[in-house]
Amino acid sequence: MNSIIEAAQRVKADAIHPGYGFLSENAVFAQQVEANGITFIGPSPSSIEIMGSKLAAKDAVKQYQIPMVPGLEESITDIEKAKMVAAAIGYPILIKASAGGGGKGMRIVESANEFEAQMERAISEAVSAFGDGAVFIEKYITSPRHIEIQVLADQYGNTVHLFERECSIQRRHQKVVEEAPSSVLTPAIRNAMGEAAVKVAKACNYRGAGTVEFLLDANSNFYFLEMNTRLQVEHPVTEMITGIDLVEQQIRVARGETLAFQQSDLRIEGHAVELRVYAEDPLHQFLPSTGRLEVYQTPHGEGIRVDDGYEQGMDIPIYYDPMIAKLIAYDKDRPAAIQRLRQAIDQYKIEGVATTLPFGKFVCEHEAFLMVRSTRIL
Repeated sequence: MNSIIEAAQRVKADAIHPGYGFLSENAVFAQQVEANGITFIGPSPSSIEIMGSKLAAKDAVKQYQIPMVPGLEESITDIEKAKMVAAAIGYPILIKASAGGGGKGMRIVESANEFEAQMERAISEAVSAFGDGAVFIEKYITSPRHIEIQVLADQYGNTVHLFERECSIQRRHQKVVEEAPSSVLTPAIRNAMGEAAVKVAKACNYRGAGTVEFLLDANSNFYFLEMNTRLQVEHPVTEMITGIDLVEQQIRVARGETLAFQQSDLRIEGHAVELRVYAEDPLHQFLPSTGRLEVYQTPHGEGIRVDDGYEQGMDIPIYYDPMIAKLIAYDKDRPAAIQRLRQAIDQYKIEGVATTLPFGKFVCEHEAFLMVRSTRIL
């Protein structure tokens, strides 16, 4: 934290944009940035703190009557008491780290026989990853869809949502393929989820860009999951279908500007799909792959966007997140966007490390992925 702030002071920076990793959801860092007279391009430290704890977030949104997954709304370490709670909720249940994120500190428990071992693992993983062993228990929703709503708010109380992203294609509870809009939401459900997301943002006096995550069950019931108080990796698909540059809006809000548009000005145009290009081997349980990028050639063309940080000849190290790039395709409707992404995957040339490009093509050609309902503009 100190090194970043010192670097900003050396170059006389007015503001720091934290991106979407490391310190982007760290309330202490946001506070230190502001204490040094530098603008933090993100929400207030208090908003980050409230939404950084899943339990505190649930407590904050209680008064807004937002649907939540049945479960225990407080942390628990007593295994015997936890077993009683799990039995009352009914298996399968999910043990989750309160301070968790990125799929860490989460354990699915199918029966009472495996409860104790899974809880101990969840606590251990939570302590290792977040320095906080607090866990809570909730009902595990079978066959869920992961739907998130993009919100944007200024410091004057104006808050809008920029529709949803479908993020159900995951490995180890982390996203690999995202798209916007979701092909399964009706206009009524979309509006209800959008309104709920705006209420969540207002519950913590949010400012800037943020994401409210929901689970959608097989009967189209949705439940509040958590709020990410930062820019999401998958924000480009929202930018493509709305024409709104979210990073620009973050900067404008941080400068004290009022949102230049209202909810009624926003609409969905076309469809966008994103593949996270990870340095992982999908044929061997997505194990990390390191090495030198002997060949690195990105696709180009209409409706294709690549956000990356690598060039040919660079090394993929073991120290950081394995994401090499984000590959985004946009077109008039879902089938066309998927086809464009498939073509872009074929044009993307990476040699030297294994990547998720073949997995992305597998998804784009899979019947279950292609069969869902398709619409042009909702």
